[in-house]
Amino acid sequence: MFKMHIGFDDTDSPRKGCTTYVAALLVERLRKLGARFIDYPNLIRLNPNVPWKTRGNGALCLRIECNETDVEEIEETVVETVEENSDLDYEGTEPGIVFFFREVPREVETFAKEAIQGVVEMKTALKLLRRFGGEAFGFKDGRGIVGGLAAVGELLRGDFTYEIITYRLLENRGTPRRIVASSVFEMDRETGNKTFNNIDPETGRILITPRGPDPVLYGIRGEDPQTLRRAYEIVRSEEPIERWVIFRTNQGTDAHLRRVGSIKDIRPNNPVVVQGIVDKAPRIIPGGHVIFSIRDRSGRVDCAAYEPTGSLREAAKRLMVGDVVEVHGGVRPPSPRNPLTINLEKLRILELTPHIILRNPLCPRCGKRMKSIGKDKGFECKRCGLHEPRMKKLRFEVERELKPGLYVTSPRSQRHLTKPLSRYGLEKKPREFRMGEVIPYGYISST
Repeated sequence: MFKMHIGFDDTDSPRKGCTTYVAALLVERLRKLGARFIDYPNLIRLNPNVPWKTRGNGALCLRIECNETDVEEIEETVVETVEENSDLDYEGTEPGIVFFFREVPREVETFAKEAIQGVVEMKTALKLLRRFGGEAFGFKDGRGIVGGLAAVGELLRGDFTYEIITYRLLENRGTPRRIVASSVFEMDRETGNKTFNNIDPETGRILITPRGPDPVLYGIRGEDPQTLRRAYEIVRSEEPIERWVIFRTNQGTDAHLRRVGSIKDIRPNNPVVVQGIVDKAPRIIPGGHVIFSIRDRSGRVDCAAYEPTGSLREAAKRLMVGDVVEVHGGVRPPSPRNPLTINLEKLRILELTPHIILRNPLCPRCGKRMKSIGKDKGFECKRCGLHEPRMKKLRFEVERELKPGLYVTSPRSQRHLTKPLSRYGLEKKPREFRMGEVIPYGYISST
């Protein structure tokens, strides 16, 4: 059997389409051509901070085995399916397809990691394709080739999750999604921490349904395919489901975050983790967003907790100058109005500075709170007239409302890659998924 890795990206637009739906169609069509899938379809979320990202910045890879004589027909089917289901009339849609054969080289894996954590260039992708005998097909400028190669290179060797995505009939797309809300709450209770980000606990908002005109009806994220099948059976839809697919993915793993040694190493558009000391107290700007800054020996940088981040924003409001923190988030480039800023996804409080308040002393004669006479002039009591030129203000430590620990943005504002609190301790071990161990019902079911 001949091994193929088929990566593609950038088929959708804000007005229609979804690259995962293209994958769903291809799963069905390639199986009819005799292809055997050796992994679940891979949904790989790339760096969410690049300016040219697609809606969810997700690229897809299908990993199959087939007869070598079928390769040409498979490639033609992929190109035709992508072309038929891409919004090519939209200016920013530039689909790209990558075909890679046999084993994925380590250099392509490195390229994928950089595409998830940083910024990569088309010329780098094309150079790798030429070097290792891959093939690429692009529409218009073919920017999707970059994402397609990154999806091929991300083999999900470390932590990973799954998502079951259901799709709508064509005639229902663009209309309000009809899901029984109570069944989503039931599913969330029944599956516990084996699924995540179904409901926002702060607002009660259902999070499994998108809002746009794309073909997705709903998506449920979780730890294993069996739980997702059970979740799918609990959720009740009042409209027909055309098909569903289970994807293996890097969602909810923090795969995009790269730890940097110092503030001077921060680069625009890169997601980072960096430590520092709060050197400018939090302030609230119009819109309810919280801004503060941190510093280390190499420099300082602003940090922003936006209003929708919920409990993360509340924690940021309570920071004080001198607190030692670790900030996680994407780096927004500087502009004429704002400096380089880390948009917070997480905030880890490492050490809290004592909150000290100063109070005037009590009168030793009558017990009333004394008044200051002036700087370094001591205090006097307005009740009994006692003057004490040598008395000083008293120092009191007040308990902080903030506690050390990790604070994560609310589920309603979490990015696809952000690891929620519920997943800590559930991370997959390296190579926990073995190629070939695929549950058949994980691919597709048309109704």
